[in-house]
Amino acid sequence: MIAYLVRSLLQGALVILTVGLIAFSMFRFVGDPVATLAGQEATDADRAELAERLGLNDPFPVQFARFLSHAAQGDFGISYRQARPVADLLAERLPATLELAVLSALFAFVFGVAFGVYAAINRRGIVANVIMVISLIGVSLPTFLIGIGLIFLFAVYLGWLPSFGRGDVVRLGWWTTGLLTESGRKSLILPVLTLGFFQLTLIMRLVRAEMLETMRTEYVRFARARGIPERRIEFRHALRNTMIPVVTIVGLQLGSVIAFAIVTETVFQWPGLGALFVNAVQFVDIPVMAAYLMFVALVFAVVNVLTDFVYVAIDPRLKS
Repeated sequence: MIAYLVRSLLQGALVILTVGLIAFSMFRFVGDPVATLAGQEATDADRAELAERLGLNDPFPVQFARFLSHAAQGDFGISYRQARPVADLLAERLPATLELAVLSALFAFVFGVAFGVYAAINRRGIVANVIMVISLIGVSLPTFLIGIGLIFLFAVYLGWLPSFGRGDVVRLGWWTTGLLTESGRKSLILPVLTLGFFQLTLIMRLVRAEMLETMRTEYVRFARARGIPERRIEFRHALRNTMIPVVTIVGLQLGSVIAFAIVTETVFQWPGLGALFVNAVQFVDIPVMAAYLMFVALVFAVVNVLTDFVYVAIDPRLKS
């Protein structure tokens, strides 16, 4: 188990370093931060002084090594655009993104498993067929189009929910949450539905397929022959074995929820990390862009390690 843990942690660290290297390499070609910060009226001397102050004249390996050294200490540099520590900017936006991502993941998992089990048990029913049609639509439509449709229906046409923003938030130390205010809860509904809908349909279709496959196995037929009640077979035997591959997919999807939140945050003007990254791209704010991508890589690495351990706990044969 210790060797498995060490191997998983080393793989996660390698992923983070690789993402950081690729991000830093690509960002050298997305624009000139000196031109963006100095403006059109700056002289050549002003631009040269600014480039020297930002460390942009150093060789690429030196810049990247300096970034990694500081990042290991929680220092991601200074934002070129806002002239503030990047770590402070991430800390301000992190609660909004995590709140949105966690609620979306819970929504997708709970309803995805429930609908998937129902569609598998009642696969010939009308409701089950309607659920599968909706799941096909959810898989096919892009996230931003789902968000726009929900805004039009619930915010513009019905006027029930706000179309943008986070609403009123309550500060708990450095953390901020909208769950403790009415406007904050209302503001969460549409972004959570938008971000979680694709994940929900994916989990639902996976649960249904795995459930149907499990119900055709020999041990399920043997359980029926012994006279065990059908509901007990479905939920105690079939569903438990169905959850083995589902746990892996759900774990990976949690990381993608945070990564893909950038689209949802843009549609709903949600003040999270995704919106911060979009603004950083517009102003060629390289420290913010690199820090964001490394944060996403860290989330994927941590979630992948935790998923591996849950998977091993469910099926110990995977240790070897």
